[in-house]
Amino acid sequence: MTDGQLRQTLHLHVVRLRRYAHALVRDADQAEDLVQECLATALAQAHRWTPGTDLRAWLFTILHNLHIGGVRKRLRQAEHVDLESVAHLLPQAPAQTQRLEWLEALWAFEQLEPDQREVLLLTAVEGFRYQETADILGVPTGTVMSRLSRARQRMRDLLAQRGKPNLRLVKS
Repeated sequence: MTDGQLRQTLHLHVVRLRRYAHALVRDADQAEDLVQECLATALAQAHRWTPGTDLRAWLFTILHNLHIGGVRKRLRQAEHVDLESVAHLLPQAPAQTQRLEWLEALWAFEQLEPDQREVLLLTAVEGFRYQETADILGVPTGTVMSRLSRARQRMRDLLAQRGKPNLRLVKS
């Protein structure tokens, strides 16, 4: 093999090593570092290569093993991360069901009589006590209690009539 042929063969191997390294680490700088480390290791361990065997396979094996060793080393040296700082990266349960249930409740609320909606809003949403609600509406406390009871029962009935939202589950 001439000097020119050897250079051409080595250049071809380096191009292929770079491509493989980039596929492994997905970063050009890290890939270049990995190839450099591979070539340095190959030169230092040249006595282990058997002439006549596939040099490319030997170099790829070195590159792959260096990559795996680096991954394992990074895993061992991994920093502990506060869960709250990465909570936004964690998978979230789908919110579609909750959203549909909310829309159903809102629909049922809209079906209530105006006096029932007023009482339900003031007590359940705004947090006013029965007496405060009675004072705001200018009605007796007993009227607030009965309207609230009727409003809650009416919403339960309406939601029961409609049943649960009909969702189609999609397997992933």
